[in-house]
Amino acid sequence: MQNQMFEQAKNAVNRMMNRQNGNFSNADRQAAQDAIQSAYTNATAEEQQELRQLEEQLKQQNELK
Repeated sequence: MQNQMFEQAKNAVNRMMNRQNGNFSNADRQAAQDAIQSAYTNATAEEQQELRQLEEQLKQQNELK
């Protein structure tokens, strides 16, 4: 069974990263972070590693802004 929260977290971060000029709000960033945290609950070890990478992407994006 596929971890739906994991997919939602990936999609949220990907949507943010694909926006032109980093044009997203703090609410967008928080929603992506919340999705990542929710996904950890039922994530496999492999998914947890990818979630950590997504968190790092958000962190780097936040530092650029």
